[in-house]
Amino acid sequence: MAVIVSPTQLARELTGSPSPPHTPPTLLDVRWELTGPSRRPEYEAAHLPGAVYVDLETELAGPVGEGTGRHPLPDPQVFGAAMRRAGVRQGHPVVVYDGGRGWAAARAWWLLRWAGHEDVRVLDGGLAAWEGPLTGEVPRPPEGDFTPRPGSLPVLDADGAAALARTGVLLDARSGERYRGEVEPIDRVAGHIPGAVSAPTTENTAESVSGGACGSAPGAFRPAAELAARFAALGIDADTEVGVYCGSGVSAAHEILALAVAGIDAALYPGSWSQWSADPSRPVATGPEPG
Repeated sequence: MAVIVSPTQLARELTGSPSPPHTPPTLLDVRWELTGPSRRPEYEAAHLPGAVYVDLETELAGPVGEGTGRHPLPDPQVFGAAMRRAGVRQGHPVVVYDGGRGWAAARAWWLLRWAGHEDVRVLDGGLAAWEGPLTGEVPRPPEGDFTPRPGSLPVLDADGAAALARTGVLLDARSGERYRGEVEPIDRVAGHIPGAVSAPTTENTAESVSGGACGSAPGAFRPAAELAARFAALGIDADTEVGVYCGSGVSAAHEILALAVAGIDAALYPGSWSQWSADPSRPVATGPEPG
């Protein structure tokens, strides 16, 4: 099943033009920034018609506590209530989008898939790639019936991530500078999980290609064959056991989405570096090599 949808294809689906006709998907707007205020005012000013705003900090993440990391998984009941409020129904397609970076949209995609929804896609390139109509009208959709069933996608804890770094491939989706330990703007310690391989998530999108290659809007994923080649160069194929972490479990979901585009399954370490580095008993590696 497809995990991303082009703006052109989504526009067709929203107007019911595919043959045979399809019911338009439920739309979720999950615009978010790592630092800064809520993006809800921007949503209220202009969004895709019918899209419901979902807040990453309060609905796609749980409360931060000791040892949780900065964006722990939400309580399934809280998450389920937010999805039903947004009109999400079991068995009915969902499309999520953000401002264009793709991290927040991928987090929503991953959570819905983890919670058992089988038909979820991300708008490729996000709002920045959308050329259709926008509106300031805030919809009030009928209550959905989605009930989370956590466990449909694999999850790693800290011990599992450490083990996978030895037996499979554990990808670090943060920037190369943070992986190497040259800078650490947020977390307590700089560096990476020993054995992890650097794989910045920014290299999965067209904006990282010189001249905006791939014929796509900046922020759109590179073609599946290019992504498969990228991951193959990191030692990954369809049979490799793969895990991904980042700073707090958000951009790692984007890497998992890119892997899915390439036909590769991967587990998420939700606590990520913010959880790992907060525990002084955990080893830390620095430099360009896995260590």
